[in-house]
Amino acid sequence: MATTDVELAIDGMTCASCAARIERKLNKLDGVTATVNYATEKARVTLPEGVDPAVLVEQVEAAGYRAALPAPPDAEVADEPAQDPIRPLRQRLVGSVVLSVPVIAMAMIPALQFTYWQWISLTLAAPVLVWAAWPFHRAAWQNLRHGAATMDTLISMGTLAAFAWSVYALLWGTAGEPGMTHPFELTIERMSGEANIYLEVAAGVTTFILAGRYFEARSKRRAGAALRALLELGAKDVAVLREGREERIPVEALTVGDRFVVRPGEKIATDGVIEDGNSAVDASMLTGESVPVEVGPGDAVVGATVNAGGRLVVRATRIGADTQLAQMAKLVEDAQTGKAKVQRLADRISAVFVPIVIALAVGTLTFWLGAGGSAAAAFTAAVAVLIIACPCALGLATPTALLVGTGRGAQLGILIKGPEVLESTRRVDTVVLDKTGTVTAGQMSLVDVAVAEGVSREEALSLAGALENASEHPIARAVVTAARAEVGDLPAVENFTNVEGLGVQGIVDGHAVLVGRTALLDEWSHHLPADLATAKADAEGQGRTAVAVGWDGAARAVLVVADTVRPTSARAVALLREQGLTPVLLTGDNEAAARSVAAEVGIDEVIAEVLPKDKVDVVRRLQSEGRVVAMVGDGVNDAAALAAADLGLAMGTGTDVAIEASDLTLVRGDLTAAVDAIRLSRRTLRTIKGNLFWAFAYNVAALPLAAAGLLNPMIAGAAMAFSSVFVVSNSLRLRGFRSVA
Repeated sequence: MATTDVELAIDGMTCASCAARIERKLNKLDGVTATVNYATEKARVTLPEGVDPAVLVEQVEAAGYRAALPAPPDAEVADEPAQDPIRPLRQRLVGSVVLSVPVIAMAMIPALQFTYWQWISLTLAAPVLVWAAWPFHRAAWQNLRHGAATMDTLISMGTLAAFAWSVYALLWGTAGEPGMTHPFELTIERMSGEANIYLEVAAGVTTFILAGRYFEARSKRRAGAALRALLELGAKDVAVLREGREERIPVEALTVGDRFVVRPGEKIATDGVIEDGNSAVDASMLTGESVPVEVGPGDAVVGATVNAGGRLVVRATRIGADTQLAQMAKLVEDAQTGKAKVQRLADRISAVFVPIVIALAVGTLTFWLGAGGSAAAAFTAAVAVLIIACPCALGLATPTALLVGTGRGAQLGILIKGPEVLESTRRVDTVVLDKTGTVTAGQMSLVDVAVAEGVSREEALSLAGALENASEHPIARAVVTAARAEVGDLPAVENFTNVEGLGVQGIVDGHAVLVGRTALLDEWSHHLPADLATAKADAEGQGRTAVAVGWDGAARAVLVVADTVRPTSARAVALLREQGLTPVLLTGDNEAAARSVAAEVGIDEVIAEVLPKDKVDVVRRLQSEGRVVAMVGDGVNDAAALAAADLGLAMGTGTDVAIEASDLTLVRGDLTAAVDAIRLSRRTLRTIKGNLFWAFAYNVAALPLAAAGLLNPMIAGAAMAFSSVFVVSNSLRLRGFRSVA
């Protein structure tokens, strides 16, 4: 049966159980297979051809959530600037703060309790409870329909109980009488609840929780940013050959079989085969190979790679969704959708805590009625249990720790994308390190010079550097940089010639100089002597690039160029081991180069010569072995693996795509930042857990007072204030985190 894939945008989910609920609902449809991701708020659905995708939207809405089919590409781009997903949340937060501050102040400061202050409090608190807290009430209702309890249930239940009891006390009790005040005392004595209002608890809890949700939403990763960044890597227009002349057209108008021109420095527009010209193509961001690849007629080239040398004429073989770049975008998307679902710690606690609180409230009501107490006293005690069970600090527990942790991380060059990444850091036991640009610097440099007898290093560098100075090849730039550093100003070149695919030749200071492959020197009968041949073989045995230099009729030097290891990489690997992590080197480079680098930094496990899709497979294979995998990379070729890993860490010196696909970004471009990132993330997670414990502990401690009918508004307010102050103070301790660097 033929099938089609549809991606739905889901709105209204508040926890991972919501995602599971929608998934079950969609999978009940005949022939439909669905995966719902809470973190990205998307559903990937496979359905039989001929089935109207609108049925999927109806099914999601029947479950109590909202869904939207993907908009046409043009409409999506046009609408995007106007979209601000956190704007409604920000509006609710601002309104809630403005209205709640006077309510809390009047309730906690007797001097502000003027005549009829309680009615002003009711007027200010009502919009907070009805409008600002509406998302919590809606989510609680959805959860109730499905027999589930989350943090939203706890918030909604507690705030509504506090507000409803306050309205009752004002209208039918004695709290609405002129001159009513809340004495500033924490006395524990049984009292009539009809004289008490808890509007500050209702308004304050709503405001604190909204503040927490807003800060969290700001730090949450925007789903799909990695894919947009990937697709933006491609060329925007292309010079197509039509009837012997060049015509500039948008790359979308390109068709299979079209012949197009790629000049030096330009991106190759799409996958194709070279028909004319020779050059070096820099494919490092797609393949991870640090050395540009020499290409000529008949060789295949990949879209978005850069032509580093001569003019090329390419015939397009794949366009649009069939290109390697588009397939990599799909890899990233699949990896993100398949990531483990995240459920808030607070939701997991609430799922247990809420039923206990409700049972305790019902038990309190039953006990007092059975003990012969008045209905008013029994209901007072039962409602007090619901009120005190709603901890405002719960909303601050995660975002305050995250704010302080991310702030400290930013100072240290570490950007944490959101709270969902933190749980993974505690369980990580394997860290996969990309070689090029992560363990190594990602650019070619001169590492050795071997010279024949009677030839000085300075002379070899001066002549080779001067000749290479006229070339744009990345290896040539490495030689020139080293030559200038050691020799200084380079002599002028005459009769410079670029021999396609072999090297360069010219006249420098009266010497006829050749620099390039040994095949170029062999054409001029400049054969390498035994010692230089050995040096060349040794270099190539370590995965390095050897460049032969000859002048005045003989081969006289071999320059060894390689991607060098970062100075801090070896120490970083040792520190990762101290954290209990097993390092693995993963690269698209050749086996010899990978082994050489691994030995230098102290890594035992090496996986080399892998394509981008194979990197994802390696990560998933390690995960299937029971390992929890962190991936550190920097290139486009790492993006899908970063998204697939349990924890993705991108070097900030790398591509935007890798950064967008990762969970943590290491701005410093230094591998020791990965150690700091894991340490800081683990410390932040411990702080969040501590915050959640104390957010509940203060309120749980007051539950017996509420059940005994001894709760007064000051105790409720004090529990709210103390728990919030403690959570914020505990989070601020993260500012003392120190880097290992």
